[in-house]
Amino acid sequence: MNRRQLLLASAGLSALRAVPGVAAAAVPKQTDGFPMPQPETQLPPRLPQQDPARMLLDLGWRFHGGDIPAPAPASHNDTYLSAMAGNAIGAAAVLYDDSDWAAVRLPHDWAAAQPYVHSANVSQGYRPRGIGWYRRTLLLDPADRGKTIELQFDGIATNATIWVNGSVVAHSWSGYASIHADITPFATYGDEPNVIAIRVDASAWEGWWYEGAGLYRHAWLVRRAPVAIVSDGVHCDPRRDAAGRWHVPVVATLGNIERAAAAVTIEAALLDPDGREVTHASVAVSVPVLDQVDAALTLDVGDPKLWSVETPTLYTVRVRVLREGTVVDLRQIPIGFRTIRFDAAQGFFLNDRAVKIKGVCIHQDHAGVGTAMPDALLYWRLQRLKAMGCNAVRMSSNAPTAELLDYCDRIGMLVMNENRHFNSSPDYKAQLEWLVRRDRNHPSIIIWTLWNEEPLKSTPQGVEMTRRMVATLKRLDSARPVTVAMNGAFNDPVNTSTEVDVTGFNYYQDQYDVYHRLVPTKPIISTEDTSAYQTRGAFESDPKAHVATSYDREAAGWGAPHGPSWKMIADRPFVAGGFVWTGFDYHGEPTPYDWPTTSSVFGILDLCGFPKTAFGLRSAQWIDDAPVVSLAPHWTWPGREGQSIDVVVMSNAERVTLSLNGRDLGTQPVDRFLGNSWKMPYAPGRIDVVARRSGRIVARAAHETAGPPVALRLTPARNVMAGDGEDVQPITVDAIDAHGRHVPTTNLPVDFTVQGAAIIGLGNGDPNCHEPEQSAAHAGARSLFNGLAQLIVRADVGRGRVLIEARAGGLKPARLSIDRLAIAPPPQVAVTVSAQRIAQWRRSMRFAERPSPDLAPADGDNNSWAFVRAGTPSPPDAAGGWQLYRASVEPWRAVAAGGGTLRFASVAGRAELWIDGQRVADKGPGTAALTGRMPAGAGRRRIVLLVQAERDTASGLLGPVTLAAD
Repeated sequence: MNRRQLLLASAGLSALRAVPGVAAAAVPKQTDGFPMPQPETQLPPRLPQQDPARMLLDLGWRFHGGDIPAPAPASHNDTYLSAMAGNAIGAAAVLYDDSDWAAVRLPHDWAAAQPYVHSANVSQGYRPRGIGWYRRTLLLDPADRGKTIELQFDGIATNATIWVNGSVVAHSWSGYASIHADITPFATYGDEPNVIAIRVDASAWEGWWYEGAGLYRHAWLVRRAPVAIVSDGVHCDPRRDAAGRWHVPVVATLGNIERAAAAVTIEAALLDPDGREVTHASVAVSVPVLDQVDAALTLDVGDPKLWSVETPTLYTVRVRVLREGTVVDLRQIPIGFRTIRFDAAQGFFLNDRAVKIKGVCIHQDHAGVGTAMPDALLYWRLQRLKAMGCNAVRMSSNAPTAELLDYCDRIGMLVMNENRHFNSSPDYKAQLEWLVRRDRNHPSIIIWTLWNEEPLKSTPQGVEMTRRMVATLKRLDSARPVTVAMNGAFNDPVNTSTEVDVTGFNYYQDQYDVYHRLVPTKPIISTEDTSAYQTRGAFESDPKAHVATSYDREAAGWGAPHGPSWKMIADRPFVAGGFVWTGFDYHGEPTPYDWPTTSSVFGILDLCGFPKTAFGLRSAQWIDDAPVVSLAPHWTWPGREGQSIDVVVMSNAERVTLSLNGRDLGTQPVDRFLGNSWKMPYAPGRIDVVARRSGRIVARAAHETAGPPVALRLTPARNVMAGDGEDVQPITVDAIDAHGRHVPTTNLPVDFTVQGAAIIGLGNGDPNCHEPEQSAAHAGARSLFNGLAQLIVRADVGRGRVLIEARAGGLKPARLSIDRLAIAPPPQVAVTVSAQRIAQWRRSMRFAERPSPDLAPADGDNNSWAFVRAGTPSPPDAAGGWQLYRASVEPWRAVAAGGGTLRFASVAGRAELWIDGQRVADKGPGTAALTGRMPAGAGRRRIVLLVQAERDTASGLLGPVTLAAD
């Protein structure tokens, strides 16, 4: 079975493809009522590092749910200091106690772990969001001094303020735009940690769908040479000239943080898919101080292999910055050679070939993980769409994560990329500029969308705002057309369609012909259509229970079922194509219902990516290169014997024949738009369909009646995982009868345990289910919904096995073993343990003999004992001798509650460590670290270090002293 057939099967939509050259009688039959997809045997592709100066900053974060108001300054001096740089107060302060905050890794969506609350916002899926805080410390190597140091956050939902070492370094007003914070002026190096604090306000929202909360995309630390290409600073989108010859114009934007202008050479090379150099060019530029300059050159390519939906061939543009012959910076940008054209009469052309856009709108959340979507899960979801015949996705209504675009480039998925805010003011103009700069090299992107369904679309203000935004975008990318997603007003005397290249229709499908007649020179695309309702696995509507039938019958008042909606587009060559609302169900916007429904039912696939009946219908409509037939509903209806059942067959063949228990029920010519229907009294057994072209059987499908469930079954998406601590995959659980047949009517709770991996999310696709989507890392529970549930696991690090067990009362448990390969994790910034620094010490005079550790200066004696900082050694003395170091500290909460470790990074000389009058550790002569355990206990604690210096040798505290929880 190929991937498409396996996906159809996972929906209960059986499908088989004929093997060329094999007689029809040899075509295998589908005998299992629910054949689970066979696991993939390959890992998802690891995306190449385009910018080697970037390193993931996903690990080592601490999180606090809820706001932490900063205390009001108590005095004039406190107020004075709080207004100064580096003196943030409250949770943003450098020395704030975050020791009892939760340890989390990114991507992190704290809303996904929240319970459903009726009083919470309906559009956000009834999940409380509110305010949260993140903190992390990191160390920078002294060798990084003089480099450009930058923090990058790919997405923070929703508004954010970021401090570094007590100073504000960035604000963010959008959850969909990346944040690049230059922290070079604020950074410290060596043993002194850099403290990052982030306040996230997710009580604000930008959309009317579930948006998550927190640092829900990747974070990065960037360490660049002082003269280097800036972030998103390479534009290298190919062009074909009038003679048909290809060129790659390369523009690299460079910055310089040094104190003098710098002369550098920019070298660009084109590498073919095998990494061989095709051509190269270079140019010399001078980069001004604390400013930027563009270096431009052109690569003459000739006749490369083209990028397309079927063969997404990628080349690489390698850009290097050389200074005095040494490479100081590097970028490696994947590109594709393809032409795009929207024609007012004939639709969309890719490489001068007419291609109907068969697209879906998608949001960025998934069952169990919310918006914190791991890269491998993004890839898996795109594979599901591609298998259906989908060739395009629209990011609704916001910028996507960068990794999704990288995968679209690799698998041949066209992209309509979308800006979030309809606003031409400076803040929002900057968001649009960021989007275009980040994404304009992707061959998958064929069109930009400025906004979605804005009320100002038919006003002079809206026209002028759109005109300015188009101009901003075109200055950065003149190669792609621009559209706006309009819900009406297309023919109003004043409307924004006059300002864009392609008119985008959200619904209003009966207006295609009218608009084309009135404006025959303007291309048209359906930016959004359909809005059909389906509850996966349900074949009878029950409005009281908030259930919509999976037959293609129900749709929103503004939309249409899948069949009629696509026919309106397919029958009109001048409509470039369309984007179904939606590819997947998504949290929030629970149309047409509200509480207790928490998610949409618009999807062709449900929240877990389990296909609905619409998957089979769209496959029949969209797939041309392989025979497809699917059958709905399932054939397990106990108690309905003799009652009439509607059976739908969906196929792209010429004729289909249905039979029940060997009895011929008739042959019909295929209707690819609406499917073919039969009504028949239900009788247990086997229902079969065969599809024919030119009289020859090309595909078969079947369902069999299942008996009562006797066991569980676990089916992975892949039978192998990368042991890199990053790889994730969804695991399907279902119930089977005594003959191994899927039981599609099973709804019962299932418990899971996992070894060698962690459960990061749970789901079942039920829009009315309020069970938790997250649980303990190695155990969880989720009910089957209409026969299916899903757990998402992240593999541990290293070679081994992932072992999963599923249990349900009265059923035989299922066990699954997945091979975990020893694959190196991607580079991550080292985790720095959050520790309390003990910097201020009193140091005694020298003693010839060992003094008592109880020795201390008298109260008010500020003269006989020196005030010193950790890291300040005592100078050499010919006589050697003893000195005492004393400090008092009130431990952070975690240490006070459970004890901790006191660590001296470097002590020179023989030493004894005393805590609260108890000797806890010793060290011998020489220089070394020293550690001792501080027992639990609140209040001020007394630390004494006795040091015996060696003659003529520096002694004492040579490095920092920290206290951290066990």
